[in-house]
Amino acid sequence: MFVGREHELAELERLYKRGGFQMVVLYGRRRVGKTALTLRFAQGKPTLSFTAKVQSDAMNLADFSLAIYGYFGLPRGVGSFRTWEDALRFVASEAGDQHLVVVFDEFPYAAQRNASLVSTLQIACDRYLSDTNVFLILTGSNQGFMEEEVLGLQGNKESLGEKNPLFGRRTAQIHLSPFGYREAALMLPGVSCEDLVRYYAAFGGTPYYLSMVDSEESFATNVEELFFRKEGLLYEEPLMLLRQELREPAIYSSILDAIASGANRPQLIADRIGEERSSLTKYLRTLVSMRLVEKRVPFGESRERSRRGIYRISEPAFSFWYRFVQPELDSIEMDAGELVARDLLGSSDIPTYVGHWFEEICLQWVVAEARAGALPLQPVHFGSWWGTDPSAHEQTDIDVVAGNDRRSELLVGECKWRNRFDARQVARDLVHRAELLGAYDSTTYVIFSRKQLNNEFKKEVGEGWSFVDAERLYD
Repeated sequence: MFVGREHELAELERLYKRGGFQMVVLYGRRRVGKTALTLRFAQGKPTLSFTAKVQSDAMNLADFSLAIYGYFGLPRGVGSFRTWEDALRFVASEAGDQHLVVVFDEFPYAAQRNASLVSTLQIACDRYLSDTNVFLILTGSNQGFMEEEVLGLQGNKESLGEKNPLFGRRTAQIHLSPFGYREAALMLPGVSCEDLVRYYAAFGGTPYYLSMVDSEESFATNVEELFFRKEGLLYEEPLMLLRQELREPAIYSSILDAIASGANRPQLIADRIGEERSSLTKYLRTLVSMRLVEKRVPFGESRERSRRGIYRISEPAFSFWYRFVQPELDSIEMDAGELVARDLLGSSDIPTYVGHWFEEICLQWVVAEARAGALPLQPVHFGSWWGTDPSAHEQTDIDVVAGNDRRSELLVGECKWRNRFDARQVARDLVHRAELLGAYDSTTYVIFSRKQLNNEFKKEVGEGWSFVDAERLYD
């Protein structure tokens, strides 16, 4: 099933219609749908596609040669091209004026076996491909390699400049992220809105993970079969990804485990895993670049200067795995995973965990509504806030915050995944907490809830309030 990706497809089509030589760098972690996106884009277009493997340079070149022969209708027995440059020069000469899509899937696998391949590709772009209508797509799951060696990025800045052979030769770059909660729902047709929230909290937005869900079965059954069985396709997924992409997977796994256990600041993480804080920075930076971890600061504070920043796992499936599966590996290995899952899913731990991701879903909803111009304000900054309440002498927080300082507009939201709560008290608390953010000319209050709130209460609070339940989130 292919769903979503309208923005990425539109960008690829826009560049394709432009004509001339184009080089698009498409990257993102494994399982996120890079190959599916290129296949959908290439439908109905002349396409030469090649996927590199974890094998020797000679074998990858041989496979690339076979792909070339197959596309241009040449005998397969003529032998491989002598060099990658020869192969690319042949593609350029044979393509002629043809508007040919060339997909080089998992480019890092080939480039890591041939240190000169990046430079060779640069030569091919400059000498042979620049005067063609070839639409070259380079994809890669190794995000560090794609950013540094292909894009010339370092610390999210193009600081490598002309030192990188491919610098300035790309037409566009697309970092393919997991689906947001709305696109994720498209992969689970027929599932209730409340279960869609639960599925997002456990499986996140990675298309491959969602494709494993059997919509005919219950949420509990899918979680038990995919996470809590040795044969489950997600049982070892986080560890497999870390082993494939990182040189020290054990340390990265320990960091994720620490964060999932509540250690959300560098010193706490370092203490938990037994590492020096000074050595932790590079590991956290790598996990952030992989979009597995994110650093958040209270709304209104600078990410660079804030001293109240915290780290959290930003991938729900990894968060779920380290929170609930990793502590039970021994039992699962003894084929007792079904018992563990049954006990877990009957406890209060899961609703509490889902409530955390419900807040993330609500924040995504606010961003989407703002982009659609459907809010009574025009926010440009989004997040959450935590800090001290001077009047109560205690720490407090606001789940969802959006604002525009230039317009002096603010939106604050409280998220409640519980079936029952005192809505009036929630409203009073939200008004009070909003005052801790300073004075704004207009403030919009939102209560996000699992189910619809009482109409009498809605009338009671008056104007300036919005109420969003699970069904409205998925309208």
